[in-house]
Amino acid sequence: MPKHTTVQDYVTALPEPQREIAEKLLPLIEKVLPGASAVWHGHPVWSLGPAPGKSPVCHIKAYSTYVTFGFWRGQELSTPGLEAGARQMASIKLRTLADIDPELITTWLTQARALEESTS
Repeated sequence: MPKHTTVQDYVTALPEPQREIAEKLLPLIEKVLPGASAVWHGHPVWSLGPAPGKSPVCHIKAYSTYVTFGFWRGQELSTPGLEAGARQMASIKLRTLADIDPELITTWLTQARALEESTS
């Protein structure tokens, strides 16, 4: 995937199935983390710090058949449904629009933001 400078550029360049998923996620993320997005390491990341990647909260990353929606401190979230990753990270693979539960996504985002704010 080519290098993108904005989250919208990244999303616009995605193949249709992944683009639809990302487009459904963006308003949910922006509602909880307004103005906190940047492209960092080639994909969209939402951070609370003064620069991209400083106090990161969540990210999306597209693959050929799904979009990963992940949290840096996802293993600390109290609401289940995420798959543990490296360090404290956890994520979910979204393969279709039906995989997106707006209420659950908002709960994860709210918890993840609170975790990051508690250590800032």
